[in-house]
Amino acid sequence: MTFRLYDSATRTVRDLVTLEEGRVSIYHCGLTVQSSPHLGHIRKEVVFDVLRRWLEHSGYQVRVVANVTDIDDKILAKSAERGVEWFEHAYTFERELHEAYASLGCLPPSYEPRATGHVPEMVELIATLIKRGHAYPAADGSGDVYFDVQSWPAYGELSGQKIDEMAPAEDADPRGKRDPRDFALWKGHKPGEPETASWPSPWGRGRPGWHIECSAMAGKYLGDAFDIHGGGIDLRFPHHENELAQSRAAGRPFATYWMHNAWVTMSGEKMSKSLGNTAKVSEVTKTYDPRAVRYFLLAPHYRSTIEFSPGDDATRGSLEEAERAIGRIDSFLDRASEQVAEGSRGDALMDLPHWQAFAAAMDDDLGTPGAVAVLFEAIRAGNQALAGGDQEQIRRHYFAVTSMLDVFGLNPGAPEWAAQSAVDDLTPVVDKLVGALLEQRAEARRAKDWAAADAIRDTLAGAGLTITDTPDGARWSVN
Repeated sequence: MTFRLYDSATRTVRDLVTLEEGRVSIYHCGLTVQSSPHLGHIRKEVVFDVLRRWLEHSGYQVRVVANVTDIDDKILAKSAERGVEWFEHAYTFERELHEAYASLGCLPPSYEPRATGHVPEMVELIATLIKRGHAYPAADGSGDVYFDVQSWPAYGELSGQKIDEMAPAEDADPRGKRDPRDFALWKGHKPGEPETASWPSPWGRGRPGWHIECSAMAGKYLGDAFDIHGGGIDLRFPHHENELAQSRAAGRPFATYWMHNAWVTMSGEKMSKSLGNTAKVSEVTKTYDPRAVRYFLLAPHYRSTIEFSPGDDATRGSLEEAERAIGRIDSFLDRASEQVAEGSRGDALMDLPHWQAFAAAMDDDLGTPGAVAVLFEAIRAGNQALAGGDQEQIRRHYFAVTSMLDVFGLNPGAPEWAAQSAVDDLTPVVDKLVGALLEQRAEARRAKDWAAADAIRDTLAGAGLTITDTPDGARWSVN
């Protein structure tokens, strides 16, 4: 069966036809590293991780590029509030992002470019747009450069809007624009901004706008045309709309398919850093098994909204049910593995009805709800085989279940979880010991005893731990 994907651009389910046979190229927008990642961010990572795993299981070679936006208005503002350099602030939360998706078993992308490492490509793309008549430097001498939306009649095609029906963003700066809906490609350096947060360009020192970053990085690593572009549904407009317009206007075909996952909401509202209604991944995984949190995020269809409200009975019930589901999975694996010889997988999958049903669900727009249902049907059948002592059926169902779990990224025997289990066994003890030392370090810093504080940090570093200072206090991680 051919993999079929709902395309956000055409609003239809389409067969996946790749640009290069046997290969799939995917770009999805990473985090602007201004603060700690929450479940709304990490759902996108889980969705695209499952997509990648399924396509690879189906025989494709998959290249995944996911960027990090490490220069941005909010990064500059929040770093100034903390009294640290903007790049230090961004790097702190970039590390948190990596820790968050690793904690939920997400495979790292094939490549993860940073926006600050690709300014020359952005300047080149902006120059192309100006030459083609789709962008202009502001006439007010600010050094800003804008995309001219009126010059591109197809603007709005991704989100299904018409230019004349669009209102400019409430926080948009109309300064120097021909049309209030024009968006910034380049932002001229302003007095009071760090000199390090600017780069030379033909229009003066400045920094890139948000939208141009992704077009430049996707083009560098996946080419002018690639297969799938995606992210959260909140990015469809204006971010992805603007990416599409500027890329096509520059003569690049860009993405063939657009894929967007729905929000994680709290009390019916989109989970948002600006609203303050966030659930940090690092905090949720302290309360619940990380595999259960991953299950909680992948079990609903990726285009369905997930409600998460700490203290809410429904959410707590869902996460506790996710933990019970993981318990049922592990119980079957523990019992069945004792009766399955290593290396005996053989042809256990293709002719098994459960696997065929699982594959059909996954091929239908990444239909995880149906695939999860099939997983537990296979576990029930496997438990019946265990009760009856049918060794062949135990073997077949065991390998079907573990293969399904590999696709979901939930197999407890996979390297990403086995490594975490080894660390988790020692974490409570290590956490108390390291916590005591970090408190001593904090006291030394409050007393301005920098030598003592540095000595504690060096001791921890020598033990293979990295200490990261955050607005919420110092955190440790294993190198």
